[in-house]
Amino acid sequence: MEFMTTKEAVKKWNISERRIRQLLQDGRIEGAVKNGNSWNIPVDAIKPVDKRVIKPDSTEFIIDLEDNYFNEVDQIKRELDNKRPIPKETLKSLEESINLEWTYNSNGIEGNTLTLRETQVVLEGITVGGKSIKEHLEAINHEKAILYLNDLLKENNPISEWNIKGIHQLVLKDIDDENAGRYRRENVTIKGATHIPPDYLKVPELMEKLVLNYENWNNFHPIIQAALLHGELVKIHPFVDGNGRTSRLLMNLDLMNHGFNPVIIKKEDRLEYYEALDKAHTTGDYTDFVKLITKLEIEMLKKYLKLL
Repeated sequence: MEFMTTKEAVKKWNISERRIRQLLQDGRIEGAVKNGNSWNIPVDAIKPVDKRVIKPDSTEFIIDLEDNYFNEVDQIKRELDNKRPIPKETLKSLEESINLEWTYNSNGIEGNTLTLRETQVVLEGITVGGKSIKEHLEAINHEKAILYLNDLLKENNPISEWNIKGIHQLVLKDIDDENAGRYRRENVTIKGATHIPPDYLKVPELMEKLVLNYENWNNFHPIIQAALLHGELVKIHPFVDGNGRTSRLLMNLDLMNHGFNPVIIKKEDRLEYYEALDKAHTTGDYTDFVKLITKLEIEMLKKYLKLL
């Protein structure tokens, strides 16, 4: 069996040495062996999952998962990584298919009535009879926002208030230019949800705290980090409209930034999606939402592997 040092584990898992030593003392790193004052950690050891995370309002919420919960998704990701680079034409075909499904489903969750085929022809520049201009623009804008994510991935730290506003600006472009890329200046409610978003006067401060807290979430598995980013942004509901689409785009930006694939929340699954989010917002329990995103990531990874 091959081993790594605590310093090597710090680099691999992107957490502090102090945190690793605490995990070792608690017996939460399987296969680790103490050798005098140092530790030998198996190179294939799974990073333990943190179950408690700090929210922007300084209270705690729970993610109740087993330490090996992400074993399956991490293993499938390694299988895919071992097959990289993906052939150029295969990758292009996959990305076009995923971007189409992503756009169709994300807009569909918000009530857009374009079918998958209609979404495709709209993105090809064809007008669909019987559908509103707004629905056409929602499809076009969402695709442009996905392309913008690809540009942001070239940055060292793509998660910032500026970039969040930039994504939102594209989502609402030519639909509501007055509010596109601007925090709301009025109070809102979320249809069908128990949670009530904070007063609009608190939005700038909460958004600043969200980005600061995000930087502290790098101790957690990337799927947890991305799920929290999505969930906490929706909870703040910083914009008058377009919060859901912006949050899903931002979550996928974070997943891709950590080497994972974007996930697609299907519009047929919106009830499960909404219930998991509302539970997180009202009880502080993100377990169901993290499980949902993990399931979707596994589906996407397998979709890639199937074509290789």
